[in-house]
Amino acid sequence: MAPRRTVAVIGGSGVGGILGDEPRQHRLATPWGAPSGPIEEGRLGELRVLFLSRHGPGHTIPPHRVNYRANVDALRELGAEAIVTVSSVGSLREELAPGSFVLPSQFVDLTRQRPTTFFDGGKVYHVSMADPFCGELSAAAAEAGRRAGAPFAEGRTYVCVEGPRFSTRAESAYFRGFADVIGMTLVPEVTLARERGICYVCLAMVTDYDVWAEKPVDASEIVATMTKNVARMRRVLAGLLPSLAREPGCSCARALDQAGI
Repeated sequence: MAPRRTVAVIGGSGVGGILGDEPRQHRLATPWGAPSGPIEEGRLGELRVLFLSRHGPGHTIPPHRVNYRANVDALRELGAEAIVTVSSVGSLREELAPGSFVLPSQFVDLTRQRPTTFFDGGKVYHVSMADPFCGELSAAAAEAGRRAGAPFAEGRTYVCVEGPRFSTRAESAYFRGFADVIGMTLVPEVTLARERGICYVCLAMVTDYDVWAEKPVDASEIVATMTKNVARMRRVLAGLLPSLAREPGCSCARALDQAGI
């Protein structure tokens, strides 16, 4: 296989502008509608990098209204071979304090009303999600975090809820029985990337303790913690993205080979 030439970044957590002040912009239409906003294009060394703001310009699209199918399909149309996402999450574990970085290895989907697949009819595909995240990208992200002085907690489980509201105390206590962090944007983004044969990794930034820790979640505190984390995450991305311009050793691109019925 040839080295990766194009990698996409989906950010919803303050990492816009990683491609400089005047990146090229793409405005695409897809069979599933328009993506969240224009897709920026720039270069980091030999790598072509695309950037899409998940919640749109000005952060106007709530998580349950993001057009995930259009976002992933548009990035694939522009040639993305890997997607690196940056997301804010709440912590369900005392040791994962606000400011921590997490690399999920599993997820639990508790969303309710989002289209979760590109395959709504015609040929039927059952794509394996046993290992949802690209192992190669996860290893590269973990190494980039160590080099940047922002190590990731690895091997954690992300529970994805519908949002946009936060958890009740009872829900938060329940989630702690099977997950480590909680967020609203991972699903169906991760499953759609698999269906399109795109490597995918989630770089999660812990912004708060979920309400199991007794104190209700405060949106202003989340923004403050996220702002503090942006510089560290930019350093991680600066080290990670150029390292992905190599021949992939994973099987993500062949995800549909054994999935068709």
